[in-house]
Amino acid sequence: MPFSNEKHSLNDESLNSDTDSCERSDSVNSSSDYEYARQSFSSDSSSKPSSPASSPPKTGSFDVLMETAKGLSNMSLVHEIVMNSNFQMKQIDLPPQSLPRKVKEIVHKAFWDHLEAQLNQDPPEYHHALVLLGEIKEILLSFLLPGQNRLRNQISEVLDLDLIKQQAEHNAIDIHKLAAYIVTLMGKFCAPVRDDDVKKLKSITGIVPLFREIFHVLDLMAMDMVNFTIQNIRPHIQQCSVDYERSKFQDYLNKQPYALDYTTQWLKESVTEVSASMTTSDTSPSDTDGSSSLPLSPSSVLSNGYLKLLQWDYDNKPLPEICSIAEESNPVRTLINNRIEQYIRNLLSVPNQRKTVSVVPGGLTPIQVELEEIGSQFVCIINYNIQVYGPFYSGILRKLLFNNLASAGTTASHAP
Repeated sequence: MPFSNEKHSLNDESLNSDTDSCERSDSVNSSSDYEYARQSFSSDSSSKPSSPASSPPKTGSFDVLMETAKGLSNMSLVHEIVMNSNFQMKQIDLPPQSLPRKVKEIVHKAFWDHLEAQLNQDPPEYHHALVLLGEIKEILLSFLLPGQNRLRNQISEVLDLDLIKQQAEHNAIDIHKLAAYIVTLMGKFCAPVRDDDVKKLKSITGIVPLFREIFHVLDLMAMDMVNFTIQNIRPHIQQCSVDYERSKFQDYLNKQPYALDYTTQWLKESVTEVSASMTTSDTSPSDTDGSSSLPLSPSSVLSNGYLKLLQWDYDNKPLPEICSIAEESNPVRTLINNRIEQYIRNLLSVPNQRKTVSVVPGGLTPIQVELEEIGSQFVCIINYNIQVYGPFYSGILRKLLFNNLASAGTTASHAP
């Protein structure tokens, strides 16, 4: 319909209810999946023909870039649906004084003014009105379920555009009657939350203002339908979300060169930090030659890397490509300090954090509820991230950790 195909934003209200979504995701992606992701770090990827691997760098065309962007957008949408039980599509409300808002208002006004001018002619011109009726008809039909054939036939009969066009040519069309029929149908189709909006339509007498408001309410009803559908398909998406996201990211790797550079650098920094921490805590006078150095744990490297994201410099440092865990507005960042970091580190060390509750450190009792909720949410996202991207992390960490061991061995062999 005219001007109705407007962009919509994602309404993220995850903080207060992602725990429920996390539990559903954990029930679908079982602990065996979690263990597989963990164990994959120490296994030989050559034994898994299906293990993902990045392709050699190649130059992509604009079409390939656009296709890749669309794939990543779909992947992001699936991720939000799975992880956020309150996820909803929402129309963008443009700022009142913004240029896009002004342009939109000017174009809309021009359209409706033109329609009113056509209908005020003698005899009236119904060309634009017929276009609107056709689009309203398609929207109403889209609300029907597959088995509602009787109502489908009724709509097709009453809003028969060929017949209406003939009536218009003979100036025998009753457009107010057609509008009243449309409003009646909207009352049957709409969710209870839209009842008042539909009732208001019945009090509008001018045909142009009525059509304008009909399209406004239809937009709201269409969004209600989309969000209702999302709620219904969420369990089905959860069943295959890990494989879907992983395959979509593999498609991204196949088309984009150097697609894991930032992730590699992030993990490399984490390896360095964990290695330095182990050296500081474990070195004793009897092992100063480094011969007793223990291999780094991939899990400890990843956990340290995830904690780094909580204090990330988002303005000056790009995020790893496969880490969409924290945004600058993430409430965890407003709470983090040494004790909170240790609390979350303890949560990350437990494979299934629902079975063992980490004790909240002293001094944090006033924010215990919020801390437990945010910590649970963060660990949920981490576990899901590992399930999806574990094979990609595995390839990177295998190289980094083996290089680290080789370097340590070389140093020890040349020690006096």
